[in-house]
Amino acid sequence: MNQDTSPQALREAIRRGDFTGNTSGYSAGFVQCNLAILPADWASDFLRFCQANPKPCPLVGMSTSPGDTALPPLGSIDIRTDVPSYRVFRDGEFTEEVNDITALWRDDLVVFALGCSFSFEEALLADGLDVRNVSEGVNVPMYRTNIECTPAGPFKGNMVVSMRPFKAADAIRAVQICTRFPSVHGAPIHLGDPGLIGIEDINQPDYGDPVTLADDELPVFWACGVTPQVALEAAKPPFAITHSPGHMLVTDLRNSQLAVL
Repeated sequence: MNQDTSPQALREAIRRGDFTGNTSGYSAGFVQCNLAILPADWASDFLRFCQANPKPCPLVGMSTSPGDTALPPLGSIDIRTDVPSYRVFRDGEFTEEVNDITALWRDDLVVFALGCSFSFEEALLADGLDVRNVSEGVNVPMYRTNIECTPAGPFKGNMVVSMRPFKAADAIRAVQICTRFPSVHGAPIHLGDPGLIGIEDINQPDYGDPVTLADDELPVFWACGVTPQVALEAAKPPFAITHSPGHMLVTDLRNSQLAVL
């Protein structure tokens, strides 16, 4: 699959089962989204959790009503088939990973599309910065932290972060660039010593893949859209679906439409 393919062509390939990989670097210029799907009677509390924690859970779109499989503002989408890989949770426990959720779909399900750091990666690359997971062709490393989210109803838990290494001057530039994109996690939430946010081993991410971290580089950490999966584990809804880390919903919304400066 050509990385320059359009979002619609990429979603069609995913729908056919021809593409099941991580979506970092694909369809440059377009917003990619994390995903959370919950029964309607859990949706209100989850919406409040997103509103209370906009850094890790920036809401880009959601179903207009329970059971809807389309997200018209984001493109011609069938949410049951258009994500490369999904994770299924039952009573808060991750039970399986699948490439199609058509057989699991229910009329009471509500879809939440949340902003993803893959969108601001494009702005970093355009400024000449080396985004290590892109240059090394791997999924971005993600870590559980000791940073507590603001609870809402049964949803609570600690933030998950993604990490990209930069030299000090480039880290400052990354902060400046990403501040323009609050709808896709915005500025980093930490840089430097990973132990200060509860990460014991930077070379052992909880999700994604490790990347090279040179001696003259700082690890820079952004709030991550995998955070809702931690909140699901705490809330224990009877049924929920998310994207698999790194396997995003690629939309027709342009990254430039989310920039505030």
